[in-house]
Amino acid sequence: MEKNLTKKLCGFIDRLIELNIENHLIEEMDAIYIRNRVLALFKEDYYEVSEKVETNQYETLDALLEIALEKELIEEHMAAKDQFVSHLMDLFLDKPSGVNRKFFELYKNDVKAATDYFYELSQLSTYIKVRQLAKNKQFNVDSPYGEIQITINLSKPEKDPKQIALERLAPSSNYPTCLLCQENEGYEGTIKHPDRANHRMIRLELNNKKWLMQYSPYLYYNEHCIILSDTHTPMQITASTFNNLLDFTTQFPHYFIGSNADLPIVGGSILSHEHYQGGRHTFPMDEATTLFEFTLPKYKSIQGKVVNWPLSTIELVGESTEELAKCSDEILKLWRAYSDPICDILAYTEDTPHNTITPICKREGSKYVMRLVLRNNRTTDEHPLGIFHPHQDVQHIKKENIGLIEVMGLAILPGRLLTELEEVKKYVRGEVADVAENHMLWADGLKATYNEAMDIEQYIKQALGDKFVRVLEDAGVYKLNEEGIAGFKRFIETFGSLAE
Repeated sequence: MEKNLTKKLCGFIDRLIELNIENHLIEEMDAIYIRNRVLALFKEDYYEVSEKVETNQYETLDALLEIALEKELIEEHMAAKDQFVSHLMDLFLDKPSGVNRKFFELYKNDVKAATDYFYELSQLSTYIKVRQLAKNKQFNVDSPYGEIQITINLSKPEKDPKQIALERLAPSSNYPTCLLCQENEGYEGTIKHPDRANHRMIRLELNNKKWLMQYSPYLYYNEHCIILSDTHTPMQITASTFNNLLDFTTQFPHYFIGSNADLPIVGGSILSHEHYQGGRHTFPMDEATTLFEFTLPKYKSIQGKVVNWPLSTIELVGESTEELAKCSDEILKLWRAYSDPICDILAYTEDTPHNTITPICKREGSKYVMRLVLRNNRTTDEHPLGIFHPHQDVQHIKKENIGLIEVMGLAILPGRLLTELEEVKKYVRGEVADVAENHMLWADGLKATYNEAMDIEQYIKQALGDKFVRVLEDAGVYKLNEEGIAGFKRFIETFGSLAE
């Protein structure tokens, strides 16, 4: 039995080596060295040539995991399995210095070739969870603002009961300080902290400070990258933010970059570590039309407009990064102190600030496009989660903060919706269904307007998209009605002149 298991192990080790030679992670010369390091990981000191297997990378890793379990090298829970695979794939990767060296060698001749290399490396090493990401459900729906993108996120597997129990018993640790800190690079992982042995980061300099770039393990869009400060400092939107974003798009003109806001409710999920998100993707916001234009007397080289978008968005276009950074900072400072009670906008409650910005930057040829999305996090008794936050009647679809990705028109919706929507479909068609209580009012409305001539799949998808559009509209500080547009123009007139 033991000999058969060893023979089986040798076959799958050889297959993994073969695959990673094909993927250019290692060379033929490395094969024996890697084989011995993998054997050591499996606590084996014997090797024999085995019958060739024809599995793909994920099938090979699954087979090796099963052997590790059979040999009782790891425990039967998700965290242990992930750590083992991460450790295994790390054997096929160069150290951070080597990865950075190759990245910048490629960068000298072709910036896109450099990011292509690092993106592919992050996928082949299984740091990017390619197999899990294939489970996500994605579709587009129509809206008054153009097509909206919807993702039902099924890629993150649920923790099993054994892992949850072990997490409760595990001691707390402050190393790495958070999920974004550079100390994650190469970290083995624990029951509470994800595996990062196969994690690599690219060292950057933005605005004369040190930053790092990585890809998100659970991509929300094409080449979804994270750019993080090399020190654990809180999220902040300042004059430096705009210089950082402009510098990044100067260095990587094929990528956009944006920052979550720096206040609770309107900020992202991690406010403790300064970071940005970027990548190569066309968002619905990129296709939005113009609501009205304005000029900037102090910055004549910059074109200004307000975007026809549910979240209140100023767009500045120009070729001078210095002018754009100064103009953006001036608007930020004005907005921080700006109140308009007619539109429910108050800059402060006593000493508590409420106004901030979600900035987004990209290139269009020689021009830079800076978008400033106005945010306000004030709460009331009527809206305890935020006046400009998804309201109660849409929270059955999206209750969480509206961060950078949603701001741009890509909905990241929880996986639970997939099964819940199936029950809504049954109910709408008049079948026996177990509709979640929080969906019941919505389901009744859908049933009342549905007829059998309609495509039920498309009907439900569009209804879901309509709800997400309402989520975005709730988050907009200036509503796209007569009163809201008038309010937006009042703010614009504090620094610009409205076009005739």
